[in-house]
Amino acid sequence: MLQDGLEYLNSRLIFGMMPGLASTRKLCEVLGNPQKKFKTIHVVGTNGKGSTSYYLSGILQAHGVKTGLYTSPHLVNLRERIRVNDVPIDEDSLGRLLLKVKAAAEEAQVEPTFFEVLTIVAFLYYAEQNIDVAVLEAGMGGRLDSTAVADGELIVLTSIGLEHTEVLGSTESAILKEKMGVAGSAQSILSNGRGKTFVLGGLSDTLIAEANVYAASHGCSCVVPEIRNDVELPNLGQHYVENASLSLKAAELFLATFRDFAGAFRTFDDALALKMLSTRSWAGRMQKLIDANGVTKFVLDGAHNSHAVRRLVEALDKYYPGQKFHCFFGALRDKDVGEMLKLMAPHVSHWHITRTPYPRFRELEDLQAELEKLGLHVASAGEFSREYLNQVCASVGESATPILITGSLYMIGATVQALKDDFDGLAFFRGMEPTTNEHR
Repeated sequence: MLQDGLEYLNSRLIFGMMPGLASTRKLCEVLGNPQKKFKTIHVVGTNGKGSTSYYLSGILQAHGVKTGLYTSPHLVNLRERIRVNDVPIDEDSLGRLLLKVKAAAEEAQVEPTFFEVLTIVAFLYYAEQNIDVAVLEAGMGGRLDSTAVADGELIVLTSIGLEHTEVLGSTESAILKEKMGVAGSAQSILSNGRGKTFVLGGLSDTLIAEANVYAASHGCSCVVPEIRNDVELPNLGQHYVENASLSLKAAELFLATFRDFAGAFRTFDDALALKMLSTRSWAGRMQKLIDANGVTKFVLDGAHNSHAVRRLVEALDKYYPGQKFHCFFGALRDKDVGEMLKLMAPHVSHWHITRTPYPRFRELEDLQAELEKLGLHVASAGEFSREYLNQVCASVGESATPILITGSLYMIGATVQALKDDFDGLAFFRGMEPTTNEHR
């Protein structure tokens, strides 16, 4: 059943990205609108969506709230994307629900995309599991993202940067409106007599002002949390503290009005939330891989655009001042690789360029040319594999500075697959075999 379901899902890859809600809405109607059977918190933004969603789901779970978590892309296996209280969807349920969506699509005579299919599978699974709330990370944008049909009343906006400009708009202001559009139309919100709340983070003063105007015109309100100075996280970097601060405020706001199916409520416990965050590591994002001797051997970070690389560099400055890294670097063709390399160059002593079989990866020759433009030397080049990783590790030898691996979440996924049995920090992924990501 799983294989049949995966075959159907992979057949959706030919449709690529197709922003719009028509197919998702039609399929949800055919399937009994499963997204209406639980509460929803949307998480939108350019960077930081995944970690914010992960931290928020953990805080809610710590308060006894049965929580679904929907994220993308996955690092190793599709099952990572759909979790209930941190447990990934089981293979039988995944296969069964994929085929259920296939049957519904045939009945409705629609051709959903890869992401749309998985979104509806998540809705069905969460409804079956009788969750209290789903934390949904939007895939792209917000207004036309398939997760928007869940119509959550609380929306977390993590950051704004220039991405997917051909779809979302060519300015930060335009992208801001697309992200905030997950709230729906002004007419539908006002006719329902309820305003939604945006929790804003990572925005300039100008964008905050624009967000307030947009929210007010749509009958919504905005909250801008202070960045906490008492948050401790396994993930390195101030940006994760900022994302955790957003999650704390979002959890507080949600719990203030939440009642479970039995009518019971939960009081937000700040100390409990902070304790949970201190042990909650978001995989592949400024994540230290520590061996049995307590030595940090690798730092993994899925920074895949200039905005994310700036935050990576800030973290390196703070936690590894003056140190230079052996760096595995690979990136997708549509990224501004020149700017990424320029930002990282002061922190890298040796460049080891690589790629995975994922079709959108830059060729090694292209990466080498980009490095040479900047006057940077390539220490080694090769297709990513455990053997290539071992070869570089052997050449580095014992070092007080860990090896940095970055440039693409898809490459981080390949790294996690290669190292998951060697580091306890990757134990979640054991027993999972690689499955296809959509071409996003």
